[in-house]
Amino acid sequence: MSLKAPFLTHDVHNVPEPMPAYNAWTSDPALRDAVEREGGAWAAEQLTAYGAATGGDLMELGRLANENRPKLRSFDRYGRRLDEVEFHPAYHEVMHQAMKHGVHSFSWQHEDKVGAHVARAGLVYLGAQPEAGTSCPLTMTHAAVPALRAAPGLAEAWIPRVTATEYDQRSLPFSRKTAVTIGMGMTEKQGGSDVRANTTRAHAQADGSHELVGHKFFFSAPMCDAHLVLAQAQGGLSCFLVPRLLADGSLNAVYIQRLKDKLGDWSNASSEVEFLGATAYLVGPEGRGIPTILEMVALTRLDCILGSAALMRQATVQALNHTTQRAAFGRKLIDQPLMRNVLADLALESEAAVALAMRVARAVDASARDPQEAALARLATAVGKYWVCKRTPAFVNEAQECLGGVGYVEENIMPRLYRQAPLNSIWEGSGNVQCLDVLRTLQKEPLVRDALVAELASAGKQHKAFEQHVGWLYQAFEDASTLELRSRLVVEQMALALQAAVLIKAGNAAVADAFCRSRLDLDRGMTFGTLGVQTPFDELIARATPDLN
Repeated sequence: MSLKAPFLTHDVHNVPEPMPAYNAWTSDPALRDAVEREGGAWAAEQLTAYGAATGGDLMELGRLANENRPKLRSFDRYGRRLDEVEFHPAYHEVMHQAMKHGVHSFSWQHEDKVGAHVARAGLVYLGAQPEAGTSCPLTMTHAAVPALRAAPGLAEAWIPRVTATEYDQRSLPFSRKTAVTIGMGMTEKQGGSDVRANTTRAHAQADGSHELVGHKFFFSAPMCDAHLVLAQAQGGLSCFLVPRLLADGSLNAVYIQRLKDKLGDWSNASSEVEFLGATAYLVGPEGRGIPTILEMVALTRLDCILGSAALMRQATVQALNHTTQRAAFGRKLIDQPLMRNVLADLALESEAAVALAMRVARAVDASARDPQEAALARLATAVGKYWVCKRTPAFVNEAQECLGGVGYVEENIMPRLYRQAPLNSIWEGSGNVQCLDVLRTLQKEPLVRDALVAELASAGKQHKAFEQHVGWLYQAFEDASTLELRSRLVVEQMALALQAAVLIKAGNAAVADAFCRSRLDLDRGMTFGTLGVQTPFDELIARATPDLN
């Protein structure tokens, strides 16, 4: 008798295999349909190439980048100031792949093509699935271009490197680099979102530059080659470009105090800094800092929607991978009726999120050509950011439940997705800020309300629940005296109306009908997995399941 036999305690079986490599673009019909519908199908070749990377090698690189967090190196061994953040090689490779595929610049490289922002939105959505932390510097670099254009001299020098695709991690003056990244620093300890309370001062110099004295409490991605910041100049709150290194290669007087110990987003460094006479260059008119930097914020908020929608998609992929392999009580989990309800509901929510995100991207893309689309973009960006980002934590948690206890274990991606999920609802203005922006936009710009009415009307009158919902929404605007108090409910219902309109116009009746019944009818449930018995469960689940062939 073998001595090993008494110690064979069990066979390992009924245990799912990890998600294999797949193409995150070609295997996602909801994404492909949304990008095509909104005008970005011409970039399918680029999206296919990046989809292979994001569903393949970047999954493991994302794990490594998050398990090995950035480290602050304030001084070298002799006490010389460094202010460097050290990243794991996996982080740099993720950045390299993203910039090679144009995540930070595709819309500017193809600015002459209709749908360039939509195509770039598809790239963002793909890249945020395996690793979301790098989205921070990539998003800010992309969004910096409109702000930089407010200073033609700076734009001429910086934008060619901002839009270049050869990632360059070296600490060099920007003029000696193949490509640069741009960060931003707006908030301070005493003000937070109320940036008008900023106390950082900008002192004009004889050569036309300024020197900043003050601090920033959230200074994202401190190794970026420059940051756009707000500071008080003689003419009021103004926007400035603050390079990390000066032309002679010396450090600018931007001193990193510490890196934030964050709930999630571990691969990305977020910092607190002090300016001790930091050299800075005015961007846009003095005293117009908020309007100048809002050109940047509008684009970063779009990426918040995309990032949250991407987390939903990856959580759905993981849940489907597990439930198709795991059996319980005599059959596969995916064949259990209640689990099918949950999975179909997650698939429906995920598709609605990416559909709205791509519709907002089209509005952004058309803003320079179409005033109505520009008005819709100003509204729908805040509406989408509020709702999609707010839904994501509960969504990812529901997907975790599909995996059971293993979904709570750090050896798979689900805990990382869950830690990441709250970030986009906080970054670039929390929920209340988004709701107030929606109200402010509606009150100040009549064209915005007209654009909303036109967008909802374009969906027709195919669904009674949709008609009734839109009617309720218009009535909700009437009592202006209580509108701020009710604004979360109003913005939520506005988001649902916009999602329904996009899905109805998309022409997939199974998806649109299921969404209208489960989100707009009065008998809807409050949690995922409460779809009605008439829901086309098979079709929704099949549409969301990645094709691995």
